Amino acid sequence: MDLFISAIVDFFTESGLSGITIGSIIMIAVSLGLMWLAIAKDYEPLLLVPISFGMLMVNLPMTYLMAPPAVNADGTHAVGGLLWYIYQGDELGIFPPLIFLGVGALTDFGPLIA
Repeated sequence: MDLFISAIVDFFTESGLSGITIGSIIMIAVSLGLMWLAIAKDYEPLLLVPISFGMLMVNLPMTYLMAPPAVNADGTHAVGGLLWYIYQGDELGIFPPLIFLGVGALTDFGPLIA
């Protein structure tokens, strides 16, 4: 029985559930609500799905998706999180024009022209 309890405690401490906060829980609920609005109710899905998915990924506990690359104490280089590298496209000003170009290309201008 002791082995079972220690396995449960190890699972809880190493899975990331021990690092979840009330703020993360609230933001995960908000992101799931926005995703539901975008998919089920069809409220601006081109904007809400990527925004809510990004909110969900960033607020997952102890995933370090936004961690920048660093140099360890022994001199080796640690790789940063995935979203940190993706954010560099926003930081350098690459993604905003691409996003507006894509949304503009998906917009139906037929009623406006008529």
